[in-house]
Amino acid sequence: MTSTAVAGQPGSAPGRTGYTIVDTDIHPAAPAAAIRERLPEKHRARWDLFGSRVPGPPEIYPRVRNAGFRLDSWPADGPPGSDLGMIRDQLLDEFGVTHGILIPLQSHSWGAEEPEYAAALCRALNEWQIDTLLDAEPRLRGSITIPVEAPDLAAEEIRRHAGDPRFVQVLLSTGGELGFGRRRYWPIYEAAAEAGLPVAAHTGGLEMHRGAGWPSFYLEEHVWNGNLMAAFVTGMLCEGVLDRLPELKVICVEGGIAWAAPLMWALDDAWEQLRGDVPHLVKPPSEYIRERFWFTTQPIEEPDDPRDLDKALAHLGMDERIMFASDYPHWDFDSPRHAPRLFPAALREGVMGANACRLYGLPEAP
Repeated sequence: MTSTAVAGQPGSAPGRTGYTIVDTDIHPAAPAAAIRERLPEKHRARWDLFGSRVPGPPEIYPRVRNAGFRLDSWPADGPPGSDLGMIRDQLLDEFGVTHGILIPLQSHSWGAEEPEYAAALCRALNEWQIDTLLDAEPRLRGSITIPVEAPDLAAEEIRRHAGDPRFVQVLLSTGGELGFGRRRYWPIYEAAAEAGLPVAAHTGGLEMHRGAGWPSFYLEEHVWNGNLMAAFVTGMLCEGVLDRLPELKVICVEGGIAWAAPLMWALDDAWEQLRGDVPHLVKPPSEYIRERFWFTTQPIEEPDDPRDLDKALAHLGMDERIMFASDYPHWDFDSPRHAPRLFPAALREGVMGANACRLYGLPEAP
């Protein structure tokens, strides 16, 4: 039965950890009927005839049972993430979440459609976020979904929501037709920087297995995210996006963290010998990364000895750029109640909420 819980007050839940909690990766999903009713007639006809040409990740082999969602997250009349009452019950109220950032993964598939159709789908998804979630629940903030393979139309959609405090970032993926550092995509970043919004790159998209072929097993697919994210970071750096737009901020969502320090070591070492190849990089690559990138925690690497993760984070040197994420309502959900113990005590307040509040300009809990 669809939940009808009412909004609670931030910090009022019995499971509260004592920190301001900002969950930077909550996945809502709009029911098909809700998207259809928000489409112009010409696009509605296309929706009825063809739907989306790009299947969502749970529909691509290797598939995961239950579409990758928690068994208890399915409402009676829609997909997981479509019912605000369940989001409140199972996440916001249960754990005393102060702020939650919505990342609708449907746009990862829709952004590669015929350009005008893709733009209409993303616009409908943004309107659904507003109508169904953002206006009804002040603890939630949205991500602007965009037709990524039509950067001119994507920039229009960003500018349409610029200045709307209900949206705090622009959503990108790590898998596009080209590497996202290429000039083709720069209008997206220019519009985001103009609006003062960070770009959040979430694992997934049109091509999820670039570089090593398609996996045979779900285990392969599930742990591949860090490699995709590392390629994304390297492309954004080497293609000159960060030099061109010094005010642009980039968030790496759902791609792990421990790989980032070794990547910076390798980039800095090679840059010393190859500066002529990338003359626009006027300082060590690690400095760009530490100044311009943020990371979310889920799925953070969890070694047998927690001190090994402490060492990895110390090498990374980005304590104020790591932000908690639960990945609700997916099966590998990280509980806000248990996540703090993964981090050294000195980092917990920042990771669980303070770092995100600074990035997004959100108030901390009393």
